[in-house]
Amino acid sequence: MLSQEWGTIGIFDSGYGGLTILEKIKTLLPQYDYLYLGDNARAPYGPRSFEVVYQFTRQAVEALFKNGCQLVILACNTASAKALRTLQQRDLPLWDTSRRILGIIRPTAEIIDVVSKTKHVGILGTVGTISSGSYTMEIQKLYSHVVVTGEACPMWVPLVENNEFNAPGADYFVEKHLSNILKKDSLIDTLILGCTHYPLLIHKIKENLSPDITVISQGEYVASSLKDYLFRHPEIDIKLTKNGTCKFLTTESAEKFSEAASIFLHYPIEVERITLK
Repeated sequence: MLSQEWGTIGIFDSGYGGLTILEKIKTLLPQYDYLYLGDNARAPYGPRSFEVVYQFTRQAVEALFKNGCQLVILACNTASAKALRTLQQRDLPLWDTSRRILGIIRPTAEIIDVVSKTKHVGILGTVGTISSGSYTMEIQKLYSHVVVTGEACPMWVPLVENNEFNAPGADYFVEKHLSNILKKDSLIDTLILGCTHYPLLIHKIKENLSPDITVISQGEYVASSLKDYLFRHPEIDIKLTKNGTCKFLTTESAEKFSEAASIFLHYPIEVERITLK
């Protein structure tokens, strides 16, 4: 049985990257209560199949619903790409039609036509996100005239999670993938960071790019989109508690999560370990 209590906004990611989304949302909407869940024990999701990502994400969303979340945001590009639609269409009607599951790809896609002047856009993401083609589909559903090019950057997440994103060795991998994507399409004037870890590399990314190229980090657009969504859906907003709290769950060691989360957050946190099944 799902909890029927009105309550929190759930934020789910396969690991730590979704903390960059959480922070932007909390900054814009500090009054709400949040519950973050990282499936760190089974990360990364990027190389996994559609079916496995769907099953893992389904378990996570169900756990958040059972903990009283009325709205869950998949703050993971891979989960948004490989699981969101099936969860919305197949599972949510069986669980509770009054609840909502939202992703982070569409809010980013929506602003592309305003930002890009050349209408040539690049996506930097994990292997899973790029191979899914989800950004291309979302952007071209909205703006069929926009040309989208993807580049998988498999080493960028390990660089962040091992706290090497400011180290000299990171420059090679950043420069390599930026060079690759601009060789594919020299008209690109906008690059989307299609992975929630990548904002920690943004300074190195910008150092290796012409100032004419705009780099889009998802967090602020997801936060703005959520604010607008809650304004347009007061029936959801009224169910959300507003005590300004934030709790953290992980499927890995709580101590390990707390230590690694310090890379993304600038304050101490308490974490509870749970098992998904």
